[in-house]
Amino acid sequence: MFTLQALPFALNALEPHMSARTLEFHYGKHHQTYIDNLNKLVVDTDLAALSLEEIISASAGQSDKIAIFNNAAQAYNHDFFWASLRPSNPGMPVPAALMNLIERDFQSLENLVTEFKAAALAQFGSGWAWLVLEDGKLKIMKTANADTAFLHGATPLLALDVWEHSYYLDYQNRRGDFASAVLSNLLNWDFAAKNAGL
Repeated sequence: MFTLQALPFALNALEPHMSARTLEFHYGKHHQTYIDNLNKLVVDTDLAALSLEEIISASAGQSDKIAIFNNAAQAYNHDFFWASLRPSNPGMPVPAALMNLIERDFQSLENLVTEFKAAALAQFGSGWAWLVLEDGKLKIMKTANADTAFLHGATPLLALDVWEHSYYLDYQNRRGDFASAVLSNLLNWDFAAKNAGL
């Protein structure tokens, strides 16, 4: 049985950029529902003993396992999203080894954030924007609905949720303002560096 992982911060820790009320619904309702649905779908099946990543890989592209894939991938993506965030701390620098890669592949942190935001805005409908490591290079990619970066041969470093439930209570239809607030204030660069093996 899968359980909702504890957040790595308090519900109000991301304010003013993301409200406690948003987290109560996004984490406490939406994310919990993916976990609950997944548990119901895999009980008494050969998938029940697998990890989220293994279930995602086993169900991807399988027409008879669409519901399993959607709920497993959304559970995984949300776990990754919460770990990609940390309370705002303007003095918290990007680890030097990661900054070297950023400057090599994007020329500057500002360029990375600009491209990340562009991907978030270009995702039509629901989905995700990602900072990934692919073929030794940092890249920005986007995935639709529950699709996840690792299925495309990339190592995810950071995720940004651009489903409406992630921002509507705080930003209404202003996805760009939400993306700017998160990308400029809440990214957990230590998590990204760890995922990159730095």
